[in-house]
Amino acid sequence: MNFFICPICKSPFEQRGRSLVCPNNHCFDLSKQGYVNLLRPAKSGAVRHGDDKLMVGARTAFLGAGFYDALRAAVTETVCAHAKENPVVLDAGCGEGFYTSHIRNALGEGASVYGVDVSRDAIHAAARDRKLRLAVASIFDLPAQNESVDILLNLFAPYDAKEFSRVLKQGGTLIRVFPRERHLWELKCAVYDTPYENEIDTLELDGFTLTQKREITFPLDLNKQEYIDTLFKMTPYYYKTSREGQARLRALDSLQTHAEFLLAVYTRNV
Repeated sequence: MNFFICPICKSPFEQRGRSLVCPNNHCFDLSKQGYVNLLRPAKSGAVRHGDDKLMVGARTAFLGAGFYDALRAAVTETVCAHAKENPVVLDAGCGEGFYTSHIRNALGEGASVYGVDVSRDAIHAAARDRKLRLAVASIFDLPAQNESVDILLNLFAPYDAKEFSRVLKQGGTLIRVFPRERHLWELKCAVYDTPYENEIDTLELDGFTLTQKREITFPLDLNKQEYIDTLFKMTPYYYKTSREGQARLRALDSLQTHAEFLLAVYTRNV
């Protein structure tokens, strides 16, 4: 039996060769890399979903240089602290798998670690770790059965409290990470004439109890233009910045900025 469920009828899949097939004979083929595309484009009407190749490539390069290793360590530590024996972990909005793969390694062979993302380019990149079980799918329509997940991750991604509550077991753990108000503030000051602070959504989520908050802050010494460029391109700022602002950033040889995150841990209410 496969963890993922059919996006059409919500029935569980069985794997038959290189395909996932539900009892109603809805069939989805596995890619050569091992992931499955369960997104239904006709339902959303969108042509492109999630991060494109430029953003995924930039993020892969930047994270691969080690700049966010401290955050990854903090997230992994939190997951391990809440993991019971043989946990089922779902990363909702896993991107290229930077955090997901590290968590899988830390939890060991007894854990079942899954990732979903609306971006096919991101899932394609995450599939380099063949031990991850991945699907192209929406956070707002997770391809998972009710109460099937012990720990759900939601890092820098949209959230849906109702959907998260549906897939988490009673007493299950939700771990969220998002930028604080002045995350990458110096980068914004270099690009914008009038920089703005990030808006922080309420920490309260229906159906969940907030049990832990942790601020994570560390400096970023971007001593090469390529680091500045990849950081900028992996953020939403890139597509919202004028040509003049982009030119100002390209002219910089180095930049000192700060990463500022909030890590929040919730328990699903009974």
